[in-house]
Amino acid sequence: MARGRLRIYLGAAPGVGKTYAMLSEGRRALRRGRDVVAGFVETHGRANTAALLEGIETIPRRRMVHRGATFTELDLDAVIARRPRIALIDELAHTNVPGARNAKRWQDVEEILDAGIDVISTVNVQHLESVNDVVERITGVPQRETVPDEVVRRADQIELVDMSPEALRRRLAHGNVYTPEKVDAALSNYFRVGNLTALRELALLWVAGRVDEQLERYRAEHGIGGTWEARERVVVALTGGPESDILIRRAARIAARTKGADLLAVHVTRSDGLSGGGDGADLARQRTLVESLGGTYHQVVGDDVPDALLDFARGVNATQLVLGASRRGRFAQVLAPGVGVETTARSGPIDVHMVTHPEARQGRRRRSRSRAALTRKRRAVGWAVALAGAPALTATLLPFRDVLALPSEILMFLLLVVGVALAGGLWPALTAAIGGSLLLNYFFTMPLHEFTIAAPDNLFALIVFVVVAAAVSAIVDLAARRTREAAHATADAELLSTLAGHVLRGEAALSSLLDRMRETFNLASVTLLERRPGTVQGPDDQSDPDAWRIVATSGGPPCTSPGAGDTDVVIDDNLMLAARGRLLAASDRRVLEAFAAEAAVALRQERLAREAEQARPLAEADKMRTALLAAVSHDLRTPLASAKAAVESLRARDVDWSPDDREELLATADESLGRLDRLVANLLDMSRLQAGVLGAARQPVALEEVVPRAADDLGTARGRILTEVSMDLPEVLADPVLLERVLVNLMSNAVRYSPQDTRILVTASRHGAHLEIRIIDRGPGVPPEAHERIFLPFQRLGDRDTHVGVGLGLALSRGLTEAMGGTLVPEETPGGGLTMILTLPIADEAVAEEAERGRTSA
Repeated sequence: MARGRLRIYLGAAPGVGKTYAMLSEGRRALRRGRDVVAGFVETHGRANTAALLEGIETIPRRRMVHRGATFTELDLDAVIARRPRIALIDELAHTNVPGARNAKRWQDVEEILDAGIDVISTVNVQHLESVNDVVERITGVPQRETVPDEVVRRADQIELVDMSPEALRRRLAHGNVYTPEKVDAALSNYFRVGNLTALRELALLWVAGRVDEQLERYRAEHGIGGTWEARERVVVALTGGPESDILIRRAARIAARTKGADLLAVHVTRSDGLSGGGDGADLARQRTLVESLGGTYHQVVGDDVPDALLDFARGVNATQLVLGASRRGRFAQVLAPGVGVETTARSGPIDVHMVTHPEARQGRRRRSRSRAALTRKRRAVGWAVALAGAPALTATLLPFRDVLALPSEILMFLLLVVGVALAGGLWPALTAAIGGSLLLNYFFTMPLHEFTIAAPDNLFALIVFVVVAAAVSAIVDLAARRTREAAHATADAELLSTLAGHVLRGEAALSSLLDRMRETFNLASVTLLERRPGTVQGPDDQSDPDAWRIVATSGGPPCTSPGAGDTDVVIDDNLMLAARGRLLAASDRRVLEAFAAEAAVALRQERLAREAEQARPLAEADKMRTALLAAVSHDLRTPLASAKAAVESLRARDVDWSPDDREELLATADESLGRLDRLVANLLDMSRLQAGVLGAARQPVALEEVVPRAADDLGTARGRILTEVSMDLPEVLADPVLLERVLVNLMSNAVRYSPQDTRILVTASRHGAHLEIRIIDRGPGVPPEAHERIFLPFQRLGDRDTHVGVGLGLALSRGLTEAMGGTLVPEETPGGGLTMILTLPIADEAVAEEAERGRTSA
């Protein structure tokens, strides 16, 4: 069975018209004779949307009961059993009620697609997993319902439902999105112009990325290798040399001229891994520079550099390629055109920029060989064999001069040369070859004991001997050098692998990195130095301790300046690494530079983390301020509006109110003003608590008196409170007014979040020197990891609607309880729900303890 096709309408915010667009497409499919059903459509009470649903067959929703409450969900089995051609399923990121087959609605959609049914769905950009945290930073509202980006990317068609922020705010003001009482709060909070503009840009960029993927897939499927200039992409080729910094910055400026252009840096390494590559430390630093400018770094392997560059550029659909002017001299350019010329000639529609730099035409700078191909001991052995072996071989062969022919004698000397080459390398072997040719000429060719050769064929044989001996020596030396370089490259790779693992395991702390560096290179101490602010850079500051400060160090006495170390590495204008203990070879230094670059990154990460930690309280304060404004603006407006409407109605002269109507209006005004009074009192008390100026007049209080009073304060909800407080319990030490307020807050909170057909149980029991009051509900409960968060001011855990209360109840209750010397902690109710445990000291025990403390201090 063929898998169904998925079409998604993506929006930047609620109200842009995703569901409307989905239903419109469904009606168009119906007119074309397609079998269309509405699997789950949420109209949100919008009349225009509901009108589009008329005439479309609707699959009845599945009713589910969770913790005493009834919910409706998509009936997955019913949709699959009905087997329509197209199913309309709203809100792809929705979280299903516990007990459903799948945790998320997108998983339901996957099953429907697997059944061969096409699906049309909707999702907002804030529900995409990759941008979820970004949206929270923009709007201040966390989105707990998310869908993996890959699920949306796999859709066969994604259509952006776009609307300007101004148009969406007009829709909101006209009541086309939310009910009238929510409009003002929405416009002043989530639906601010700045928020909507940022969300719209996120949606546009996400869809643009999806379009790029589709374009790349289409080009690959149709074998299109040419460049399509749908979007500017600038590729800069890096050699690892000092000129690469100039090229990167020039390419970044070119990319910055076009909005949304991409910057990509690429370095080509030879396939043998031993030749051509740039300096690893310089490449690491240049990679950091590219990423700091918003680009990406890539590395490709190729023996033909122009082909490798162009293959990469065409593969990423690049429009411009930035190269540096050749460093090769004029004579070398006559012999071969060079990478720049070859690349430009083959580039086709890709624009090539040749950028000049100070290194142009200066010739290639050969890196000094830090290590000879062979060790000093082997070279000494080679020289000894070359100098002593040739005379010894001559003395051995002289008695057989009349028996052996010259070719045999030449072969014996050639064998000696090969042995010398294997032992000591090129130069001892060449010496042995030249010395052997002279000895052959003097002792074994006619005329003897003269450096002359009578027979031309003997001359030719000796010349061939010298050439072959030199060629074999060179090849053996080259093989030994390559073996040495490969072994050294392997060691470097292992070190860099260790460094990479160090970072991946999260051990990128600067001190840990310096410790690893010191251990790896067997150094006495390693110190990261930073130039002091205001210090003028000059030739004499390398040895001036006053010009530098120690950022971090590992090992013995630290270096107070770069000049105090045996080895120093320049990281940037202000950072240097100084090592003490031994001089490092140039090859070791290159690896040390890679460690130094990583140390600089670790330092930046530490400082960024420190700055983020310092900024977190400000962000939390701003978040709290935003939440306060969002909640208080609504909670103040609602009772004020109700009270004002009641008073204005009573003052109306053109209406003759009956006594009952007048009494009802007065009750409404009284209730609204009472609610307003409680809100202001809570805010003032919370402010006093945070300022530490709220005093508690503690005295013995009987629970059997205060608990019923608190229950009576709940009004009509009093009937849902069941109290089990024994008359025999001792009195607690508390402020009776504050204790009553705490109990009212806890009871009202339990009533608000419990099913209507359940009752709230209030019990009290003695535990040692304290009494515990338990308020037990059967509501949805709170996850254990969120128990402390519910006591933060302006929090309403799990609520998506930000307009149902200020969220001060539990925070104020805990603050008042602690002011009375008690504690307030949550606990899970067995079988589901939340139990709030209020613990207060028993009055007699507390007084006795206070007296005992007084005697002890006296």
